[in-house]
Amino acid sequence: MKIFSVITLLLALSLSHLSLASDQDKAAKQMVAAGALVIDVRTTQEYAEAHLANSVHIPYRQIVAQLQHLEVRKDRPVVLYCLSGGRAGIAKEALMAAGYSQVVNGGGIEELQE
Repeated sequence: MKIFSVITLLLALSLSHLSLASDQDKAAKQMVAAGALVIDVRTTQEYAEAHLANSVHIPYRQIVAQLQHLEVRKDRPVVLYCLSGGRAGIAKEALMAAGYSQVVNGGGIEELQE
């Protein structure tokens, strides 16, 4: 009985994660359609191989300094993406800590291309 409870809990957590990811994808796509600043936080080589049209390339480790240098308003909508969403998540946290308020992790490039 205990194993059944654990499996049920794991399944529920997995499904809630999928729902959250789906909501995040929708929000990112809506922001892009509305004119958000789209930033590819991958490496220079990855960006050169493929990237979204109208995206700006800023490696995730340089995100805060570059947005400050470019004088991007802290309330400007920003969508970040990478290969899978991991580096975009790190960049999002750094931007939020620096006071940027409308930042979304758009996940991976493939999700945003769809």
